[in-house]
Amino acid sequence: MTDLSEAAVARQVPDMTDERLRVLTRRQPVTVRPGTSLNDCLRAIRRGGTGDSVFVCTDDDRLEGVLTERDIFARLVGGEIDLSLPVESLMTAEPRTLDLDQTIRDAIELMQTGRYRNVPLVDAEGRLVGVVRQVDIIRYLAESFPQELLNLPPRPHQSMKAPEGA
Repeated sequence: MTDLSEAAVARQVPDMTDERLRVLTRRQPVTVRPGTSLNDCLRAIRRGGTGDSVFVCTDDDRLEGVLTERDIFARLVGGEIDLSLPVESLMTAEPRTLDLDQTIRDAIELMQTGRYRNVPLVDAEGRLVGVVRQVDIIRYLAESFPQELLNLPPRPHQSMKAPEGA
């Protein structure tokens, strides 16, 4: 029988986070070109439906910056913002990136330390090849465990003395 104790599961997770990012399902990033208005960026984010950011790329797909909804809303709360301004007025230029040969652990650390929800993935030439989100990592880790584990109560060694409910 497989050991499904919390300690056994915890021992498996570090090994899985050493896998390369190329094992994850990558999302197609929402991209815009330099000069795109903030208003059009917001529309692109809503249309994309998979994230909360747009990536600003040149015609040859080299990543120049990232603009998140958080960037825009933080400015809106503080006062007026002209949504006709170009994306460069609010984007984070030269954002932190990872490549497909870095590990899931690298992505988790970057997400935690930088408070990122989306991490752009680039190739050796700096071209945007995908984006990884927290949910992508969680899904990968969850799918790597046997079905029995996913159906266990939160603490397998716990048992209720009396049934809950009516």
